[in-house]
Amino acid sequence: MSSSITEDQVRSVLAEVPYPGFSRDIVSFGLVKAVHVEGANIKVLISLQTKDPEVPKAIFQKSKELLHALPGAEQVDIEFDIKDPGQTAPSAKSALPGIKNVIAIASGKGGVGKSTVSVNLAVSLQKQGYKVGLCDCDLYGPSVPQMFGSKERPNATSDNEIIPIESDGLKLISMGFLLEDRSPVIVRGPLATRYTQQFLKQVAWGELDYLILDLPPGTGDIQLTIVQTVALTGAVIVTTPQEVALIDARKAVSMFEKVNVPVLGLVENMSYFLSPSDGERYHIFGEGGGVREAETLGVPLLGQIPIDIPTRTGGDVGRPVTLQDPAKSEVSRIFGDVAKALVSYAPV
Repeated sequence: MSSSITEDQVRSVLAEVPYPGFSRDIVSFGLVKAVHVEGANIKVLISLQTKDPEVPKAIFQKSKELLHALPGAEQVDIEFDIKDPGQTAPSAKSALPGIKNVIAIASGKGGVGKSTVSVNLAVSLQKQGYKVGLCDCDLYGPSVPQMFGSKERPNATSDNEIIPIESDGLKLISMGFLLEDRSPVIVRGPLATRYTQQFLKQVAWGELDYLILDLPPGTGDIQLTIVQTVALTGAVIVTTPQEVALIDARKAVSMFEKVNVPVLGLVENMSYFLSPSDGERYHIFGEGGGVREAETLGVPLLGQIPIDIPTRTGGDVGRPVTLQDPAKSEVSRIFGDVAKALVSYAPV
């Protein structure tokens, strides 16, 4: 009976073990380096790059539980090869030439205004005198072209590098620049990984102080590709004050912690509505959620962005609200303060 256990069965079982904090399993992540089956005995070698002792512990417990449940299994040995992420070979995870800081803007769920924050933060940094690029990493729902009002198509250099689109002093790249308006993006797995790596490493960004990465929501393949491909300066998590958004924001924070990417802070978007008629603040999505969450997680609250009609219309017509004079736009001023706070945590 025990001899019927195969290596394929073992790998199939291990494919049900998620990497803590991610939606992807340890087999597809390439962490299972060896499987040996001898009768009723199973031996597995798992390779990790982490400083968090809870990661191998969680993987060990789940793997052991599932493998022992295999019919005929008697002895299960799981060995770990754990490396310090700081010792990772540069070819596996490297800095981008000429770029001083790479900042990921992330969220645990969609609909919290992550792209709005990414776009207006990038504009605010540029207005403060920094050289800035914005990479729209959301392959499935690219919004950067719409938010900058651009329908240009990027060209390529003689070295087959993509030349980014330039708008309002920023360098931009997005899947949206490569597609017709109504064309869906139907890619998954390896192809999504390939496109993401091209946007990071095959774009002629030149010299930049900040490259802002507008990530898709969640903790999927694209996020994993980014943290494996490039050395991030840090991540900014966007949330709204309501608990349903904060739950997912915690997942995003946990994801970055487990791959040793510093969380530079939280931005609470849609923090309140400032009534133009009476000047009163109305906390439509709750009050203080971002403040409390930042304190609990031990990270800075970079800013609280109100709901604002000009912010919405600016995104729709391709003129980000931060292009307005801060003296005339409260939201533009607040985004400017968020940019200054970010610079203090990630200086050039």
